[in-house]
Amino acid sequence: MDADFVSLLRPFLPYGRDEEITEQSRLRDLGLTSMQEIELLFAVEDAYGVQVPDEMLSDRIFETSGRLWCLISELRAETGDPTCQ
Repeated sequence: MDADFVSLLRPFLPYGRDEEITEQSRLRDLGLTSMQEIELLFAVEDAYGVQVPDEMLSDRIFETSGRLWCLISELRAETGDPTCQ
């Protein structure tokens, strides 16, 4: 994960604003709601220039910041712009 991704997440995580966000950070525990998942999805798509196919969307994707980051990375790798090392 990079610092820009963490910065993108913070406004959606009311309980995680002062905490370190790692790949293991559980987004629901940090306050992410189902409505915010949709907003976060749009923000991710805009920021990283990806489109998340409906069939890839699940609660599991939003379980941890690391899972969401790896989805972004997978989608960017398909476009030739990998982000997850």
